[in-house]
Amino acid sequence: MPFDEGSGSALKVTDRLNDVARRFIETCPFVVVATKAKGALIDVSPKGDPAGFVKILDDKTLAIPERLGNHRADTFVNILTDPNVAVIFIVPDHGFTLRVAGKGKIVRDRALSSTMSVKGKQPELALVVEIEEAFMHCAKALIRSSLWRSEFWPERGTAPTLAEWQVNVEDSERTLEQVFAVHTHDEKTRLY
Repeated sequence: MPFDEGSGSALKVTDRLNDVARRFIETCPFVVVATKAKGALIDVSPKGDPAGFVKILDDKTLAIPERLGNHRADTFVNILTDPNVAVIFIVPDHGFTLRVAGKGKIVRDRALSSTMSVKGKQPELALVVEIEEAFMHCAKALIRSSLWRSEFWPERGTAPTLAEWQVNVEDSERTLEQVFAVHTHDEKTRLY
């Protein structure tokens, strides 16, 4: 069936947050942010914190804290050359997602950072998104993937690790066990 602009698909998009979107964001502990690099490659970056970590500044503006990560700062580097950004909000064990797109900017604001404190640590920077488009997305992809059904998860330890990637691509001097130990320590000491 061809796409019909008069169908529910086209009508479900809004240019601001409504009450449903606000409640979804308040329960969300995980988002994926998409930006475009200067060379036209698209970058996606996961962001996560306790539920409600994305702050709703008003019905057209969101703020996402920048936490310690992989030391690349891809999202912020991309925003400097192209402000277009898209965010997908994912709530565990919930089928629907919320998609938001608009223009991003890098903000350093003490008052805002203080509202994003976790375990006594405030982010130095935040990604502020001026919303141009928002809509809820159907559950079909999450249903098909069985993402929330643990009986379909791969057995723990069978998926490759970041340590394997690092040894394979960039660090042939250290053993897999050494790199894995560094990552495990980093996960325990550098979350905030």
